[in-house]
Amino acid sequence: MSTERVQMTLARSMFCASLVWIATGTAYADSTVPMYTYKIVHTYPHDPNAFTQGLFFLDGFLYESTGLLGRSSIRKVRFETGEVLQQKNLPPEYFGEGIVNSGKRIVSLTWRSQVGFVFSLDTFNQEKRWEYPGEGWGLTKNDKSLIMSDGTAELRFLDPQTLKEQRRVKVSSQGKPVDQLNELEWVKGEVFANLWQTNLIARIDPATGKVNGFIDMTGILTDGDSRGSHPDVLNGIAYDAATDRLFVTGKLWPKLYEIQLVKMAQ
Repeated sequence: MSTERVQMTLARSMFCASLVWIATGTAYADSTVPMYTYKIVHTYPHDPNAFTQGLFFLDGFLYESTGLLGRSSIRKVRFETGEVLQQKNLPPEYFGEGIVNSGKRIVSLTWRSQVGFVFSLDTFNQEKRWEYPGEGWGLTKNDKSLIMSDGTAELRFLDPQTLKEQRRVKVSSQGKPVDQLNELEWVKGEVFANLWQTNLIARIDPATGKVNGFIDMTGILTDGDSRGSHPDVLNGIAYDAATDRLFVTGKLWPKLYEIQLVKMAQ
């Protein structure tokens, strides 16, 4: 990223942080909530036909789920090149959503079917079908639970073996609910959540649901990066804990970005 672009991004984000942040009709943050922007470390190719719904990093590879009816899949991807090494297509009646690894399994969600699937991490063969109430959006995990979003302001915590719900946490900022929680990632003890149809990522305390800060990703996909494609919204966060690398992308984006967070003065 050029110095000029960094300065423009910082200026925009600092201006927004001084206001009450309005997104999807809900006041999410004000000047007392920490705000972050980003620095691009590396840029990698990403399949512009992948409607990214879930993303995680494991043993040097990206695992990605894609959505849309008749186009939903789970994939193992060589992130440096964007090459899809392994792929399992979902039945055409299912709209794929988030995924997470749980032991030697991949647990997946679908959007409105109230059905999820469990696949072998190695072969992608289906091992199990499971059910849950409401919609399925994003999945991540900590060392005790799988963590699920459903488009509301709640996070569900699931038993990683039985997939039964353990508890829920309501997510809020300044006492106001933060909804539209979408793709999730566990990063250093926090849940990072894309806020659907915005350029924001919320940093959530999993114990209380309090938002510890917002990351403004405005401007990361430039017109030059998206030339010849038709990108949709920001969606997709993956963290490589072994090397402390954070990756983001979006639905139908031609690029995957490795980023570092930059805290802004308030």
